Amino acid sequence: MSKSTTTGDYDLIFAGGGTVACLTAGRLAAVDPSLKILLLEAGPHIRNIDTHVQPARYFRNLLVNETVTYQIGNPSKALNGRAPIVPIGRCVGGGSAVNFQMYTRASASDYDDWERFGNPGWGSKDLIPLSNKAENYQVSDSNRHGHDGPIKVSLGGLPTNISADYLKVAAAYDKDRTLFEDVNDFGEVNGYGRWHKYIDRDTGKRSDTAHHYVYNQDSTNENLVVKDRSRVVRVIFEGKRAIGVEYLDDAVNRKADLETRKNAKVIQAFASNKNVSSMIHMLSAFKGAFGSPSILERSGIGSQKLLQSLNVPVVVDLPGVGQNYRDHNVVFTGYYATENAHTMDDIFRGTDDEIKPYLEQWIKDGKGLMAHNGLDVGIKLRPSTEKDFKQLGDEFKGTWADFYANAPDKAVIWSGLFNGLPGAVTDMKRGKYFAGVYFLHYPVSIGYVHIKDGQDPYAPLDFEAAFLDDPSDVAALRWAYKHTRELIRRMETYRGGIPSSHPKFPEGSDAAVKGECDGPDPIDAPNFEYTEEDDKAIDDYHRNIVETTWHSLGTCPMKPRDQNGVVDSLLNVYGVQNLKVADMSIAPSNVGANTYNTALIIGEKLTLILTQELGVKGV
Repeated sequence: MSKSTTTGDYDLIFAGGGTVACLTAGRLAAVDPSLKILLLEAGPHIRNIDTHVQPARYFRNLLVNETVTYQIGNPSKALNGRAPIVPIGRCVGGGSAVNFQMYTRASASDYDDWERFGNPGWGSKDLIPLSNKAENYQVSDSNRHGHDGPIKVSLGGLPTNISADYLKVAAAYDKDRTLFEDVNDFGEVNGYGRWHKYIDRDTGKRSDTAHHYVYNQDSTNENLVVKDRSRVVRVIFEGKRAIGVEYLDDAVNRKADLETRKNAKVIQAFASNKNVSSMIHMLSAFKGAFGSPSILERSGIGSQKLLQSLNVPVVVDLPGVGQNYRDHNVVFTGYYATENAHTMDDIFRGTDDEIKPYLEQWIKDGKGLMAHNGLDVGIKLRPSTEKDFKQLGDEFKGTWADFYANAPDKAVIWSGLFNGLPGAVTDMKRGKYFAGVYFLHYPVSIGYVHIKDGQDPYAPLDFEAAFLDDPSDVAALRWAYKHTRELIRRMETYRGGIPSSHPKFPEGSDAAVKGECDGPDPIDAPNFEYTEEDDKAIDDYHRNIVETTWHSLGTCPMKPRDQNGVVDSLLNVYGVQNLKVADMSIAPSNVGANTYNTALIIGEKLTLILTQELGVKGV
């Protein structure tokens, strides 16, 4: 690569324009417009683009397009030889602009766990107020939520009949659990309820950090500079002090061949006040677990052995970089629905004419299924009966005793409904469908992310997802399959299971999925009795189809350095100056929730840290 133009000096440089970066850059720019801030993002702007602001259009973002990057993992024996694929947001706003908009907050003990790693100020008593600060909870006036922030939370554009059916059956069938008005109060688990959404009740629009923290002031603050299609290569150091970044024109180089990229011109940007509090902020939220360790390693921060093997000059030997990769493992099981069911099928797979009525209603009043995400109801599920523990089996006993038994607010699984069929469905006629969906909150299996090329930011990564490597993860998903299926087959809108979307049970099995039927099973119907062979079929099914939830985190953990930590509690990278990492990669352990809410919390926490260091008032 050759050196090219050098941009002006900045007080703050954000190497990545995702959830955390947009929140913090926007907040700081708003309270101190004199701060010169540069935000670099490899992907494009998403300002007022339909597939991002119209909630139901998010399904289109699952397809191959420039607002998502697909990280391909190493083939895994635990996945029957499959190579897992993990999509990450690649646009201004990052994951907040492409995610499922599912409002889920972690358990309070998750953040208390973070604090116990030696991170004062990162416990639940400190972070829950930051979650509330970011949000405008439009569901009720509950004091457990925030009401003055820019990020809107609502029920979405339509109370669906299929979701009401689910809650009715849950109350009648599962006598060991109850219904909750608020399923996301940072405390209670094992209650069924409505699942809220990052959707504005009044406009019907997605609520992301790009629109609510950056685009809302881009015409009034010239000092907040956003450069999209700018791919960060590495951090520039002067000794141990970070002074700037190098980046490429992504529009030119993203699809270029290797030889062209080797000769690409690199642009440099520098932080101006090198003696006070200027900093470089690494790639943020959802892409953070991949982008941050990659940039650090290309910059000479990481395992000395790895860096030397790639001819990267070592700045700091920090072997924790790229380790501790975590995610959640999700499964969707398909079912036929009644013709009157409120599903997303027309919007997800329909023609423009079929979508038109939903779009017209959305334009008129921000309501209807276009202001929906298809995820309306569910439960944070935790074993509570002898039957539950028997189904989880001996494989789960150690995990339960070591992790869950003394943390009553931690659920093992999220289970609920999806009002449609996700993914690329090629063998199904058009119709009404829904899915049972469940994901594991705290997988025991832990992977890693490392670079394989010391210079090329487009080179594939050495990515070990580690999905289902631990047998207790397999046992938990098996339990979740059984629980989810028993509830769904009793719903009025149920018209049978889709055989290709379920385990292939042995011939003659009582649990066999038989296809379309005339109606549901009775509430008091006996549960399926699963044999040992049936359980093996479920496990094999999960190994064949389990996938990411887009919740990657942990690869630059906020831990002590001698415990393979990468950043301290002020988010400073160990061994260097003026360099912070602040995205989901800093999570030292998992959170039992979708990660958007935690990313917002990290953004608010980073804002507090920087305002103290910069002496900025009014935040």
